[in-house]
Amino acid sequence: MLASGDADLWNIIGVSFRVSFTALLLVAPVALLASFVLAYARFPGRRPIVSTIHTLQAIPAVCVGLLVYLMLTRNGPLGDLRLLFTQTAMVIGQVVLGFPLLLALSHSALQAADRRAWETARTLGAPPWRAMLTVMHEVRFGLLAAMIATLARIVAEVGASLMLGGNIEHVTRNIPTAIALETSKGEYAQGIALGLVLFALALALNFALNMLHGKGEMR
Repeated sequence: MLASGDADLWNIIGVSFRVSFTALLLVAPVALLASFVLAYARFPGRRPIVSTIHTLQAIPAVCVGLLVYLMLTRNGPLGDLRLLFTQTAMVIGQVVLGFPLLLALSHSALQAADRRAWETARTLGAPPWRAMLTVMHEVRFGLLAAMIATLARIVAEVGASLMLGGNIEHVTRNIPTAIALETSKGEYAQGIALGLVLFALALALNFALNMLHGKGEMR
């Protein structure tokens, strides 16, 4: 089915990748900046915020889907936007789901960084944003791993996508919801093909990360 260019199958793959990569691109800059602030700034309430973020990273996808659904439903505060059962609603759900995970993992990576990189950059006259980029470059592999882990979670989640997208054929049906539908009908061929796509994506991303890590060590 994959090799023959099955139109329905590749449409499902396209929807899944488009939604998940869009969500990651939206959440990454904000999460990385917030994680740096939490790791290097000192302000009242920082520790409770960090604890809350680390707790939220384990929130079930179906709970996120329910929360966003209630916001977007016709009687909800954002109901007039008519976003429910669209790819935009799925992106919003995945952003909400991925943000605390990426923030928590990035925060852990940045806390493990040598603070002397920040201090040296500031001593040499680098502006705060340049010093921040210097620190992030030092832990770039940890940050990349955090983004891969976040993408892996949002691209494979079922609950939020099903509630917010409605599993509409050629519109919001993505890989996880299609696998659930085909399996429930006892038709496993498409489910297996889509599962192989997710496996190939995870393998490719981790292979790329290992290649980059290896090049970084050789330098």
